[in-house]
Amino acid sequence: MASLRDDVHRVVLATKPGEVMTYGEVAREVGRPGAARAVGQVMADSDNELPWWRVVAANGRLVPQHEEEHARRLRVEGVAVRNGKVVLSR
Repeated sequence: MASLRDDVHRVVLATKPGEVMTYGEVAREVGRPGAARAVGQVMADSDNELPWWRVVAANGRLVPQHEEEHARRLRVEGVAVRNGKVVLSR
């Protein structure tokens, strides 16, 4: 059985440039609904192994203390960022 870490890595590594997921969406995708914070911890512990900029909070908020870099990386991939948040389409 794969670990949460392995599952999160698999899902996040499968995102393509311009795609954005929320931590909650990643959690649901790996079969752990409600585990958004755990996904965030896996992401924080990944040492830049993952395209971390493609994952945001449920409200589109960028990673605290990394907002400028987060926004820059997303914009390069064509993602709309306004007022420190990704413009999420639902």
